Amino acid sequence: MTIDEWNEMMNINLTSTYLITKLIIPGMKKNKFGRIINIASTAGQRGEAFHSHYAASKGGMISLTKSLASELGQNNITVNCVAPGWVFTDMTTDSLADEKIFQKVLGDIPLNKVAQPEEIAGPVVFLASQLASHITGEILNVNGGSVLCG
Repeated sequence: MTIDEWNEMMNINLTSTYLITKLIIPGMKKNKFGRIINIASTAGQRGEAFHSHYAASKGGMISLTKSLASELGQNNITVNCVAPGWVFTDMTTDSLADEKIFQKVLGDIPLNKVAQPEEIAGPVVFLASQLASHITGEILNVNGGSVLCG
């Protein structure tokens, strides 16, 4: 990959997360309450061959999540992360349309299915709710068990 490709991925996935977080933290601190929920990826935990810039950006997001959880907890701000695996989205359409790739993907997921976007949204809603008020610094894997087989 080129340095421009590396920088673009870091800007999209990691720098943007930092900038948005930096923007919202003062209001959360003032209100003594907040929920920050980042969306990483299983790639950020186990790496991703031929997509190392993507994996590194998501791994950075995971570390940022854990660091901010420690820094912001005293302000009643929780910081967590959802780490999806394969999900039917615009990003995966081309890959999953290839039957050989699709079967390989399914073979790596113990639940033997690719997630729908709603299956990622549910855990995000949970982390934003009062039910998760004592959870911070966690990476919630929503991937059908695929990290178990990493």
